[in-house]
Amino acid sequence: MSSNSTNNKRIAKNTLLLYVRMLFTIAIGLYTGRVVLNALGITDYGIYNVVGGVIAMLGFLTGSMSAASSRFITYDLGKGDITVMKRTFGNILSIHFIIAGVILLFGETIGLWFVLNKLQIPAERMTAALWVYQFSVFTSILSVISVPYNAAIIAHERMKAFAYIGIVDAVLKLLIACVLLIVPFDRLKVYALLFFSIQVFDRIVYGVYCTRHFQETKAKPTFNGKLFKEIFGFAVWTMNGNLAVIGYTQGINILLNMFFGPAVNAARGVAVQVQVVVQNFCNNFQMALNPQLTKSYAQNDLQHMHQLLKVSSKFSFFMILFISLPLMLEAPLVLKWWLGVVPEHTDNFLRLILCSSMLITLSNPLVVSVHATGRIKRFQAIEGTMLLCIVPIAYLLLKLFGIPPECVFCVHIVVEACTQYARMRIVLPMIGMRVVEYVKEVVVPLVKVVVLAPILPLLVYHLTEQSVATFFLVCVVSVLSVSACVYFIGCTKREQEFANKKISAIILKFKR
Repeated sequence: MSSNSTNNKRIAKNTLLLYVRMLFTIAIGLYTGRVVLNALGITDYGIYNVVGGVIAMLGFLTGSMSAASSRFITYDLGKGDITVMKRTFGNILSIHFIIAGVILLFGETIGLWFVLNKLQIPAERMTAALWVYQFSVFTSILSVISVPYNAAIIAHERMKAFAYIGIVDAVLKLLIACVLLIVPFDRLKVYALLFFSIQVFDRIVYGVYCTRHFQETKAKPTFNGKLFKEIFGFAVWTMNGNLAVIGYTQGINILLNMFFGPAVNAARGVAVQVQVVVQNFCNNFQMALNPQLTKSYAQNDLQHMHQLLKVSSKFSFFMILFISLPLMLEAPLVLKWWLGVVPEHTDNFLRLILCSSMLITLSNPLVVSVHATGRIKRFQAIEGTMLLCIVPIAYLLLKLFGIPPECVFCVHIVVEACTQYARMRIVLPMIGMRVVEYVKEVVVPLVKVVVLAPILPLLVYHLTEQSVATFFLVCVVSVLSVSACVYFIGCTKREQEFANKKISAIILKFKR
């Protein structure tokens, strides 16, 4: 059996495990979100989102180190030298302890000042908001320390661990949501404390799993000047891009708070929760593919890398479209069924955020590919600078023209589209792939599908009255329309043949 065939089977198995986990966590997560919103109320839910978002802005440090850790651990694993892997892991641990110290220092100085002086928080809820903030600081520190161990699991493609731990994590979050309904104390304070406790549990479990299964994770924090400089240098350059991501997510959240108050933060928080669920459908697929992208480059198998890049980009986008189209059409009804009480602007926020998610999906395969090369300076400088423009542009429009909150997300979509074009022009030549090949085999099919697939569902939606029956009709038509367009327009002949074989095999099993 060929190496690529073995790798493809591993990708399929890991993807299946991650989807089993995802379907379980989605069912629990959506119900948990409803319970938490009703237990806390719109104002407290908005406070939790915006106050926690202040320290989450330091996530650009965590994201940068996560990218660096995954790249170096996966690359060394592709080479197969355990001594080098232990040395790399030890240096990565040292860097993460330094980053944790920086987050603690920033969180208890500038971040705390910002919460006390700049956010719109009702005076009677300030004490509870400070509880949320402090636990957010501790949670962020735990996340930083956990990064090397999570990166090791992904590099070794042990997705079963993520599946099991993720399921337990979702159940625990459901339990604390139920506890909120009966506690006689301040529910916002209790929620912050219990949510932090789950993060402590996750950190312990991941650490124990890694030390038992991966030799390199038994290494102690070490310092090798050359390697430390190489890893840290890689992380510094990725910080620009990750700072931009945190900037336009949490930065937008803070802008909405400053101009519109915590109720609008609650609307964004709900929309983002749905976005996370939708993105998980493609994130799990990409998580299974990402290690193979890096390993293919390390082994100089560029042809296989190009194929994985195109498959990851195209089918991740299709997965998002498949779920997003009926959600965007029926957003008001879905939100009403799910939440009962829906914060104002939530349906529009959800539609716009799902549009941006489809664009963001295309970025991951290119980012992983450029990280595999290790030559990231130019890429990070350009990508990060472009994405960092989102918040100042949105601020100026809010300040000077008084635009509605929905327009902030429109700014994000436009800038994200321009940034994706820049990613293509930079990354593809670096991995020996022609831009015209990517455009022809990825971009053109995506554009055709995204233009044609919504036509029939839109007609059904606008020509029928809103009801439960209409909702299911719109969903069915959306699924059939997207499926048909993906198969006949989005897939190559080889991909169609593969799909035919799988469908035939499933039909044969049912006949037996």
